[in-house]
Amino acid sequence: MKNAPSLKQWEIIFLSFGGVGFLPKAPGTWGTLATLPFLWGLSALKFPNFLVIPFFIFLTAGSCYVAEVIQKKYDLHDPQWIVIDEVLGMLTTWFFMTGSPTWHLIPAFILFRFFDIVKIWPASYFDKEVKHGMGTILDDIVSGLFAGISYYIIFNYIF
Repeated sequence: MKNAPSLKQWEIIFLSFGGVGFLPKAPGTWGTLATLPFLWGLSALKFPNFLVIPFFIFLTAGSCYVAEVIQKKYDLHDPQWIVIDEVLGMLTTWFFMTGSPTWHLIPAFILFRFFDIVKIWPASYFDKEVKHGMGTILDDIVSGLFAGISYYIIFNYIF
């Protein structure tokens, strides 16, 4: 592809979460894994989840915008190397983990990857029908909501 996305552009670095999205095989899994050290740190510090919400909103809006611009520029639709959506989806799941032990990031990771792959409606709607930057980002946030709710039910009502 002529004039292909390059890690020399800040937008590509941002959307690929520092280039993680360009790792071979399963970039979504790599993007989610790369999020875990940050979430582990926040969890270990017992950082209040609600203080992350303004950052999350800003990052989501910015990600939608930058994804839209880049996808138009390169005539792409939700390329696999964009993994900032996995970062936001896993962060969404983390919001449901208030006060949980840090090792609970492992089942939360598994739940998020499951819902991100399966794409239960309305995640499937955003993934297939919304053709701009919002669709690229919001399907993973919806998957993060499903994972977070499932996590909450499992660890608060079953175990």
